[in-house]
Amino acid sequence: MPTLTIDNRKIEVAEGTTLLDASRQAGVHVPSLCFLRDVQAVGSCRVCIVEVEGAKTLVASCVTPVSEGMKVHTNSPKVRQARRTVVDLILSDHEGDCQTCDRNGDCELQAVARDLGIREITWKGAKSKRMTDASTPALVRDTAKCILCRRCVTVCGQTQGVAAIFPQRRGFQSVIGPAFASNLSDVVCVQCGQCAAVCPVGAIGERDQIAEVWKALDDPTKTVVVQTAPAIRAALGECFGYPPGTLVTGKMVTALRHLGFDRVFDTNFTADLTIMEEGTELLTRLRKALVDKAPVALPMFTSCSPGWIRYAEHFYPEILPNISTCKSPQQMFGAVAKTYFAEKIGKRPEDLFVVSVMPCTAKKYEAQRPEMTASGVRDVDVVLTTRELGRMITMAGIEFANLHDGKMDSILGDSSGAADIFANTGGVMEAALRTAWEIVTGKPLPFENLQVKPIAGLDGIKTASARITGALPEWSFLEGVELKVAVAHGLGNARMLIERIKAGDTYHFVEIMTCPGGCIGGGGQPRITTNEVRLARIKAIYKEDEGKTVRKSHLNPEVAKIYEDFLSKPLGEKSHHLLHTRYTARSRV
Repeated sequence: MPTLTIDNRKIEVAEGTTLLDASRQAGVHVPSLCFLRDVQAVGSCRVCIVEVEGAKTLVASCVTPVSEGMKVHTNSPKVRQARRTVVDLILSDHEGDCQTCDRNGDCELQAVARDLGIREITWKGAKSKRMTDASTPALVRDTAKCILCRRCVTVCGQTQGVAAIFPQRRGFQSVIGPAFASNLSDVVCVQCGQCAAVCPVGAIGERDQIAEVWKALDDPTKTVVVQTAPAIRAALGECFGYPPGTLVTGKMVTALRHLGFDRVFDTNFTADLTIMEEGTELLTRLRKALVDKAPVALPMFTSCSPGWIRYAEHFYPEILPNISTCKSPQQMFGAVAKTYFAEKIGKRPEDLFVVSVMPCTAKKYEAQRPEMTASGVRDVDVVLTTRELGRMITMAGIEFANLHDGKMDSILGDSSGAADIFANTGGVMEAALRTAWEIVTGKPLPFENLQVKPIAGLDGIKTASARITGALPEWSFLEGVELKVAVAHGLGNARMLIERIKAGDTYHFVEIMTCPGGCIGGGGQPRITTNEVRLARIKAIYKEDEGKTVRKSHLNPEVAKIYEDFLSKPLGEKSHHLLHTRYTARSRV
């Protein structure tokens, strides 16, 4: 435990602590731009420089470990002047259209410049060449705003294992982007948006579709319905100053009504529907393998995360038969809304306009996939991120904090607690186990409070198993089977798990979520999503689950009703047409 002095404050910290962390433990704020906890510390921006007595130069505090007896100054005249010069130089090459940038007020460069008292840019001259890339459905890049911090490079290459973007050229010609100045659409990009989630400025972000939603809301010929993903309710409040993990479900519903949506529905309804279809699919595969002795693609992988689907199509096409054919809850909702719900209100599918509010930028890409037209038209018309909904509420002059709690509309708004936990890593697996176990044994899942603790939390790869005993006669072939499951979140962890499976690890069911933490850490969520923020959101989602009367998907009465009135049965002909899909092997180039 080295002891050091920071701005005349003596502090003892753990061996290996950096000067940046030590300063923050001492209650001293040291600004930074390239540093991102749990993602990278490279010392490239030099904004976090401090003065260490005896050192030849100022040092980057994010990469400098403490040592016994250090005397550190974070606010000396030398440090202040150097920081101002560094930020001044960054600003001199930054396209300063702050008034119209969607990161205005949420920009780390803007905040650092303000805190350092920079009121004008000293250095004038040429700026780097600007290129705008709007080639994908989900993301838009603007190189003129890039500050070369490399956060996006690290999260894409190391966290996600995709490496669609990286630094190129040198000096004033440096640029971050796909190889050979290509567009994102020309390379393997899963459009997960983790790059946008960690970008400190407005160099990369989601494709803004707010104007399309306003246009639909203003069209008297359209019935505009909205669905909200489970992760939204634990994060939207952050757009309005609430602490991470604050549940704002009721206020969110009221805000959506004030915006003018004709019906406010819950993606949770089709999350329950997903469990019915996916659980039945898993049990069907197990029956074929154990009873019919037929070749079956096992383990079965979940399919509700579109970034994961795109990743598998490009990097592991050989496992596509293992992936559940179920559409994601978003796409199931679109198909059901434009058929089942449209019939109930006497509308044609083309008269309905379906808006999704999702924590995920890849959902924008998913909605435009050509196979997502089971209703005869595009099933989901527009996808907004959590951040876009926050901006839209602000644009409408709605005072979010003063809203009363509203309730979702019925039919497609009722859901179980199992649907809520779809937001968390391990949640889809747990929801599926709650239903599948009870169908097979007639008894509740044998875990305390129905929560499968081994697959909860933020470990990158998690596993669990349980031996099936007391199987009902119909499922007697599963008696004594050790049901093995695995969970991975973040595509880098997914790659490791897949390689382990290819090397011989055996599981029956595997959940993959594209983003760290699951949907609560999605690329469209309020920034910045640290592990502390992820854990706060996860805790809120479990609280929502525990507050529900019904906590298992198969017990949702509205799900039972849609099967009785419309779908007939899980994996039936109509279900297959509306709720299931196919995947396409794609090149890595």
